[in-house]
Amino acid sequence: MKVFLKNAKIFKDGRFFASDFFVTDGILALADTMPKNLYSDFSFYEKCFIFPGFCDVHVHFREPGFSYKETIRTGSLAAARGGYTAVCTMPNLSPVPDSAENLQKQLDIINADAKINVYPYGAITVMEAGIELSDMDAMADKVIAFSDDGRGVQSDELMLEAMKRARTLGKLIVAHCEDNSLLRGGYIHDGEYAKAHGHAGICSESEWGPIKRDIELVKKSGCAYHVCHISTKESVALIREAKAQGVDITCETAPHYLVMNDMDLGEEGRFKMNPPIRSEEDRLALIEGIADGTIDMISTDHAPHSAEEKSRGLALSPMGVVGIETSFQILYTHLVKKGVISLEKLIDLLSTNARKRFGIGSDAGYTVWKLDEETVIKPEEFLSMGKSTPFEGWAVSGVNLMTLLDGEIVYLNKTLEDK
Repeated sequence: MKVFLKNAKIFKDGRFFASDFFVTDGILALADTMPKNLYSDFSFYEKCFIFPGFCDVHVHFREPGFSYKETIRTGSLAAARGGYTAVCTMPNLSPVPDSAENLQKQLDIINADAKINVYPYGAITVMEAGIELSDMDAMADKVIAFSDDGRGVQSDELMLEAMKRARTLGKLIVAHCEDNSLLRGGYIHDGEYAKAHGHAGICSESEWGPIKRDIELVKKSGCAYHVCHISTKESVALIREAKAQGVDITCETAPHYLVMNDMDLGEEGRFKMNPPIRSEEDRLALIEGIADGTIDMISTDHAPHSAEEKSRGLALSPMGVVGIETSFQILYTHLVKKGVISLEKLIDLLSTNARKRFGIGSDAGYTVWKLDEETVIKPEEFLSMGKSTPFEGWAVSGVNLMTLLDGEIVYLNKTLEDK
């Protein structure tokens, strides 16, 4: 595959630079290094954008244990289609990676099947049960960080112990913040839609309460701490204040919390995730947190389930939606094109900041986009085994032509495959 990119803009060192490029055998290079008489051998594209490969620190690839939902192979292919060259996989698996032996089962699959760079988490507690710490020491050199994502660590004492251990090991604690005592059977936001349609609601305090607790524990332990998928205005305010106090804290949110509110919900399972899509007031607070740097990165919380599981409606479907193939398109269309943030800011949120915080660094990956092309989100075209998305049918701007990593084309758009 040979592609010539005329008048392309490449993102480097926080800025865009314009030049001509070519791609051959998975290698991106400046076009002035290639003899002019060879240009005719290349497919021609004009005014493309070349971004560093995106980095998602919060995905669920479901393997080992739940390969009927997703596999390392299908998840990494979907990630490449979305422009990602690095992802961090959450530990709610079977077996849970709470020991070196259990972790190795996942590492073996990653080594055999991953199409991009996949970095696993180790669990904070054994079986993610919140009773005793996992074998953090034995896993430390093979995991990106420690998390019990899918469950919140309910015990103050155990979380403090985990933070102290993580600090000694030089690893992040990545927290799913959820107070089980406040859930009360809820499954969507405790807001206007829940009241209007008779659904059980999840209160905002179930999220921000544990964040408030953990901030105090971070002050005691001195560990580096990251908050998963924040969704409430109170969470933004708490993290903003903690940063001002010098607490070593970062956080992420997800695309659906930035472009939807609870009045956009429907009765299908594709609108159900944890934490839930919240109020317009919460959404605007998240936007403000993006703008002022309180929110450091945007992750997808890509969480596939089978079609049958997600067919049970809003009340009975499991929590989780897919999003890694659509995140850039959604955020570019609804934040950048509408002037909410700059394109440069979006790339920092999708790549630069996550790599810096998690120590992933540059991986020689690129993703090439035509931003002026319009398309419609069609789940049947997803490479992920999961098809449940709240963005089904949305019109978006931006089409990924290819994703490159380490001299290989890990994703190639069908328009190029046919040439």
